[in-house]
Amino acid sequence: MRPTIIAIAGKSGSGKTTLLEKIIPILRNRGHRLGTVKHAHKEVEIDKKGKDSWRHRQAGAHATLVVSPDTIALVRDRETDSLTELAAHLSDMDLIIVEGFKRERIPKIEIFRTDSKHKEPLCLDDPDLVAFMTDSSHTPAVPTFGLDDIEALADFIEATFILTGDILLNRERTN
Repeated sequence: MRPTIIAIAGKSGSGKTTLLEKIIPILRNRGHRLGTVKHAHKEVEIDKKGKDSWRHRQAGAHATLVVSPDTIALVRDRETDSLTELAAHLSDMDLIIVEGFKRERIPKIEIFRTDSKHKEPLCLDDPDLVAFMTDSSHTPAVPTFGLDDIEALADFIEATFILTGDILLNRERTN
């Protein structure tokens, strides 16, 4: 069984990464294995020019696995845009949380701050919005959490996506 994939969505500067930094340790301390995927808008270069693994890639390797006593890093050619196929690299996780990927048809938790430069939330009309975290007066028809309600959000994620499985992903989407 593949792990469930959920997205933390929000406009730039809304606090997506900060939220992940808070929610990951809580879920990990509850015994869950978590993987994350971060969408980057620029080219990502993990390996440094001149290092052996960089040289392997320059020689034509499609994938290079760098292994140390406590870490594994995989650098490979991107062959697909499918988040589901990309997430296969994290198949041994209980949950995959992606940051960004706002156009994907996956469950989304939006974070929206009134002190950001943005006037309106991003996903209020998105049928995949499953929760909303905010300090605003917006009241979408999904569970809504305050910006400091990290434990309550962790409870929601755990109950909805880890312990019971995600109904939204287990059924065929017709759209």
